[in-house]
Amino acid sequence: MDLDEARARILDAAEKLFYDRGIQSVGMDELRTAAGVSLKRLYQCFPAKHDLVEAYLRRRDTRWRASLGTYVAGHADAPEVRPLVVFDWLYTWFSDPDFRGCAFINSFGELGATSEGVGRVAREHKGALLSYLTDLVRAVPVARPEALAGQLALLVDGAITTAAITGEPDAARRARAAAEALLAAAGAGEAGRTSAPA
Repeated sequence: MDLDEARARILDAAEKLFYDRGIQSVGMDELRTAAGVSLKRLYQCFPAKHDLVEAYLRRRDTRWRASLGTYVAGHADAPEVRPLVVFDWLYTWFSDPDFRGCAFINSFGELGATSEGVGRVAREHKGALLSYLTDLVRAVPVARPEALAGQLALLVDGAITTAAITGEPDAARRARAAAEALLAAAGAGEAGRTSAPA
C-alpha cells in the first residue's frame, strides 16, 4: 500500500471515528486498526495526532462545502431562493442517521482552547461559509448583504447545534422560516413568497 492510499484510508477511519465519538476518545492505535495500516505507516502519514485532526477537518470542510454548493446550485434557479435552499440542504443532512452536528464546532469544543490548528481550521471553515452566504445574498440583491449573510450564518449554526442536541431535523425548517423573514425585511420581496419543499 502506497502512502497516498494509506493516507486516504487513515482519513476515512478518522472521519468516521472522530465525527461519531469525538477526537479525544479515539486513540492512534484504534485508528490504525480501523484503517488497516501499521502504526509505522500511520506515523509516516501523520507524525502527530494533531496533524491528523487538522487534515480530517480540512478534508471534511472541502466535502461539506462542495455538497452544500452542489445542492443549492441544483435546487434553485432564482437568486432570491438560493439562500433559503441552504436550509433545505441542512434538513436533508440533519435527517441522516449519522448526523452528529458540526464537526468544526465539536472539534473546537474539544480542542479549541489547546490546539491552535483546530481553532484555525474551524475559523477558516466558518469564514468560508460566511463568504459563500454573502455571495448568495449579494445576488438577490438586498440592502446590507454582508450583515444579512452574517445573520444567516448564525441561523445555520444555530440550526445545526439545535438539531444535534434535540435530534430534530425540523430545526432547519424553523431556521428557514426565520431566513425568509430576514430576506423579506432586507428587501428581497420574492423570498417571503417561496415555500419549503414538502
